[in-house]
This record gives sequence, C-alpha cells and structure tokens, in this order.
Amino acid sequence: MENEFDQRPWGSYTVLDSGVDYKVKRIEVLPEMRLSYQKHARRSEHWFVVRGIAKVTLNGVEKLVKSGESVDIPVGSAHRVQNPESEELLVFIETQTGDYFGEDDIVRIDDDFDRV
Repeated sequence: MENEFDQRPWGSYTVLDSGVDYKVKRIEVLPEMRLSYQKHARRSEHWFVVRGIAKVTLNGVEKLVKSGESVDIPVGSAHRVQNPESEELLVFIETQTGDYFGEDDIVRIDDDFDRV
C-alpha cells in the first residue's frame, strides 16, 4: 500500500493504514497553525500526540495535550486542534473509526482558510 500524502495550509497528513471501518493518519501541524473547528457524523477519532503540544478544543472546552498523551473525539463532537508553539512542529497519530471516512463528512463550523 502506498501512503497517501496531502499538503494543507496548516501542515500535512499521511494516511498510514486504512480498512473498511478504520483509517490511521500521521498529522503534522505547523507552528501557530490550526485546523478547522469541525464535526463528523459518521466517525470518531483518537488523537495520540507524539511530538509537541496540541491545544485541543472539544465541544467548546480547550485543553493542552502533551507528547505521550491522547484525546478521544466522539462522533458528532465539535473539535479542533492547534499548535500553540512558535517553533516546534506538532505531530500526532489520528485513528478514525466508523463506517465512512470521506472529506464530505466534515462539517466546518469555523475555518481560518475560508472553507466553511
């Protein structure tokens, strides 16, 4: 399996593995950047931080998740991840579980790149 790589304005992701009911991504977030505040109807996510510090917003509540720590994002929850560091790259492994993983299952609530 060749890994799918995608460059985004906030950083990049690489699909490491996928199956009928799961997808695993390595996500890199550039310093001081953040992904859109979003939710999904058909998948949950588990984020395990491997480098840096993630500022996670989950249903309006912010918390810091450090390297070696993780957070669960239930189906339908509004969520966002941000790299609050000014120099260090944030890297985390995202494991998605559910029955559909297409980009059209993303409902963007707020986005720094006008993708709402």
